[in-house]
Amino acid sequence: MGLAAHVSSRSVSDTQVAVFRPTLAMIENDIRALLDAPSVGADAPNLARIQDTLTAGYARAMALEADQWRLQRLIADTAMRLADDPSEVRTAELKRLARDLKRVESDLVGIRDLIASLRARASAAQAA
Repeated sequence: MGLAAHVSSRSVSDTQVAVFRPTLAMIENDIRALLDAPSVGADAPNLARIQDTLTAGYARAMALEADQWRLQRLIADTAMRLADDPSEVRTAELKRLARDLKRVESDLVGIRDLIASLRARASAAQAA
């Protein structure tokens, strides 16, 4: 899969530059590859690579937290509007937002677990 598959999906005009944003799956795969790699020897990842991947993981976790907060606000706003307009559209919107929030929270737990494991690997690499 080439770089174009991971460029932001927003439309880009001729005067704008496409921004490369690693997906959650890419970051998780990188972390898993580092965790599966030998901890010593020629095939062991160096500390700089581990730290770079940790930085990407932290950035992704922060983006997920921002999504979580945004969805929580939208849910609260939608619930308030539902009190005045108990339509099926509002109810469906609230359900969709709740599903999105559950997905984001699950993704956040997953990336945090991987980051914790990689952080322990980085500590071990620093001690060696």
